[in-house]
Amino acid sequence: MRIASFRRALGLAAALLATVPFAAQAQTRADSVAIRRIYDEALARGESYENLRYLTGQIGARLSGSPQAAQAVQWGKTTLEKIGVDRVYLQEVMVPHWVRGAREKAQIRPAKGRGLDLNVCALGGSVGTQGKLQAGVVEVQSLAELAALPAEKVKGKFVFFNRPMNPLYIETGRAYGEAGDQRRSGAAAAAKRGAVGALVRSLTLAHDDFPHTGAMRYEDGVTQVPAAALSTNGADELSQLLKADPDLTVELEMSCQTLPDTKSYNVVGEIRGSKYPEQIITVGGHLDSWDLGQGAHDDGTGCTQSMEVLRLLKATGLRPERTVRAVLFMNEENGVRGGNQYAALAKAANEKHVAAMESDGGGFTPRGFNIEAEPATVRKIQAWQPLFVPYNSTQFAVGHASTDVEPLKGQVKALIGFDCDSQRYFDIHHTAADTFDKVNRRELELGGASMAALIYLISKYGL
Repeated sequence: MRIASFRRALGLAAALLATVPFAAQAQTRADSVAIRRIYDEALARGESYENLRYLTGQIGARLSGSPQAAQAVQWGKTTLEKIGVDRVYLQEVMVPHWVRGAREKAQIRPAKGRGLDLNVCALGGSVGTQGKLQAGVVEVQSLAELAALPAEKVKGKFVFFNRPMNPLYIETGRAYGEAGDQRRSGAAAAAKRGAVGALVRSLTLAHDDFPHTGAMRYEDGVTQVPAAALSTNGADELSQLLKADPDLTVELEMSCQTLPDTKSYNVVGEIRGSKYPEQIITVGGHLDSWDLGQGAHDDGTGCTQSMEVLRLLKATGLRPERTVRAVLFMNEENGVRGGNQYAALAKAANEKHVAAMESDGGGFTPRGFNIEAEPATVRKIQAWQPLFVPYNSTQFAVGHASTDVEPLKGQVKALIGFDCDSQRYFDIHHTAADTFDKVNRRELELGGASMAALIYLISKYGL
């Protein structure tokens, strides 16, 4: 029965192909052969994994403004030059310079008995505690719940935002985005109600002892209070203890601070188009990372895959007809200064951008691409989906592309986000666990090949 079904499917496929003009069939076969060459090169001789090994092992975490971020800029420039692309250059950009300082400490202090240590980390951009800060705790599930509390319930306390990510969403990024308001805005909302600080449940579906950092923001005219993330295990424990002892306190000590902005750079390498050099296709990842781990999946993988796109086009002899530009963006994590600067410079130079792709969801198994474009452009990109069937990278869906390319909206025909399996991504996202050993070589190289294949098609046919 299975053999008969398979034969019927083959017959239908052959019948459909027969309806396609002969010239189109020949072109499709030529594109299929070219894409196979890209994948063969990536799987046999791919360099993304070894480049990532160096970036994470020899340089490590690369928070904007840090010495490691400066080292990463030079590494990116040198690596692109070794690939032998037509041009490599730096784009100057001023970036925030926040430093974590000494390791954060926190304890739950019950009314009676010994204190219990909490696994915490400062949220990026937070002020420090100026020594030890001890206060009572009020738990809420949302910003709206906080706003509805009587003033006396909040004043002088820590506000503990304990809404978990929704486990029912198949796309974990949706759950992350939905729960992210408490991390971004929790401290400002708490300060408006007279609280002394904010404690935020880490944005992950995992239950472990790793606190997840990430950007938060203050509001002009609102007192700046410390903001810390609790590990999910720590958040669960604090919530349970609060129910039994509403008068317990938390003692928090953080020495983080914001220093003056500092000079940094986007790193850019490009292969000039053979027919339409004035038309530009951008592919990139962000070079900066948070400071707790090695910035492997976020976003060392995206950087090495983007550089690999250029290498794969050169190694296979598939000279792009339109200019392909790899960009290692600086400061995605706590400011998007690099993405904004790239878009501003492109606009000032009156550059013609066809498409911009970013890989910033980890280096896991490829699934396809998310596309932001006019419907006709989306359909044109989706028409190439059959060429990706042999590689299981077939989800060509309308959806959000990525943060660094978003400032190009209005200047570019299509924004594209490389999409990979995200089920494990938020287990390690923004934590000390985001290390090189979590990256699978084959998955990473397949991702770079998938990106290069779509870039090749866009460079050949345009949008």
